Amino acid sequence: MRPIRPARVERPERQVRSESPSRRTVLAVTAAAGAASVGTAATATAAEEAGPGTRPPATAQPPSRELRALLREIDAGRIEATVRKLVSFGTRHTLSTQDDPERGIGAARDWILAEMRSYAAASGGRMTAELQSYVQEPAPRIPTATRITNVVATLRGSVTPERVYVVSGHYDSRVTDVMDATSDSPGADDDASGVAVAMELARVMATRRPASTIVFAAVAGEEQGLYGAAHMAARFKAAGTDVQGMFTNDIVGASRADDGTRDPYTIRLFAEGVPTSETPEQAATRRSVGGENDSPSRQLARFVRDTADNTATGMRVRVVYRRDRYRRGGDHIPFLEQGYAAARFTEPAEDFAHQHQDVRVEDGKQYGDLPEFCDFPFTARVARVNAAALWTLAQAPAAPRDAKILTAALTNATQLVWTRGSEPDLAGYEVVWRETTAPEWTHVVPVGDVTSHEVDLSKDNVFFGIRAVGRTGLRSPVSFPSPQT
Repeated sequence: MRPIRPARVERPERQVRSESPSRRTVLAVTAAAGAASVGTAATATAAEEAGPGTRPPATAQPPSRELRALLREIDAGRIEATVRKLVSFGTRHTLSTQDDPERGIGAARDWILAEMRSYAAASGGRMTAELQSYVQEPAPRIPTATRITNVVATLRGSVTPERVYVVSGHYDSRVTDVMDATSDSPGADDDASGVAVAMELARVMATRRPASTIVFAAVAGEEQGLYGAAHMAARFKAAGTDVQGMFTNDIVGASRADDGTRDPYTIRLFAEGVPTSETPEQAATRRSVGGENDSPSRQLARFVRDTADNTATGMRVRVVYRRDRYRRGGDHIPFLEQGYAAARFTEPAEDFAHQHQDVRVEDGKQYGDLPEFCDFPFTARVARVNAAALWTLAQAPAAPRDAKILTAALTNATQLVWTRGSEPDLAGYEVVWRETTAPEWTHVVPVGDVTSHEVDLSKDNVFFGIRAVGRTGLRSPVSFPSPQT
């Protein structure tokens, strides 16, 4: 039976651009509607673009015609073919053979590289694909020195190439015994599905010209301890690469939970609050003024909701305020450790009989991570969520740098300052704010092409943010200002 898509709720009333707020207006709004959204003119359109059963945040950005065309090219059939091809290598365990042309992680690596290079051939020289290897000395789950290799395709930006966004999946797999490198380990959902997302995005975007650089990666060593992603993140950090956002797609292949229920139109996005890389000084500031819910990764997650929770993707983005699931970890964590904003996509409810399991039948029940348990149209929609967020990130201006709240004087107004970006299409900035108890930005105020703005609201009572606006109307993620005396 075809699954029934959740019914749409009534559209919210069209919203109008917020005037510069004052203490009087905010008291009136709060009394009338709590934290009701008063958004930009774009929000009115975004309300009509909202996904099933959702109300868009004030900062929502409806998809452009260009983005809609890109999303239509994402092909569930190609995603299925990629997953099945990866499964055909028998096992992709990190410790499996690397020199057999048909079986093992080496065969998978070589096939992924060949595919990425075929996409790059259509890019007019803008995309390159390469192997990124190192030898991991003996360590937990690595009994002997082992070569670990990531496959990395880089689509260089045409305007601000120094700004980088990363999307990944891991191509290694495992069975019940994490050290079993010889048994069949299909790894269809975990994580051929995530690799298929990254590869499909590379294929679709290779023929386009993003303003900023996008990296599409298939990493190894995840099941043994996030080794491949840690190597990639460390290389970016050592090179001083300005990675402004990273998404890992890990277990994004199925919409059916262990009890048989299905949720094919929701994807979870895990985003940490307190930054993994937070310094003692930053922690002291956070404890003083708040911000536990305003890390760069949380702003990145809000941006995904703004750009990808709509009818163009057909998905609801369920942001989860955690770094990852209980007792689990993913390839976004090494990026968090290096101080980069990163988040993890994972299907809405997992079926653990089809993860980390020997392929077998017990009491009539099939175990094992096999492609027959995947939902490929669902994975294609996950790819569209990734594409909507990545493409908008790459085309919009960067989030404002050096965002500060001036605190030298004790007043009931709030003075915000920031550094102007250098993008040629930068049009100006917007100040956003919300109640301290609200999860998403509820108010947006356009302030023009300036680097400071005073709001007639107390910084003690609400949270503020700043975002950049491009000439085409695309908005950056929000920067959360820190106090400056």
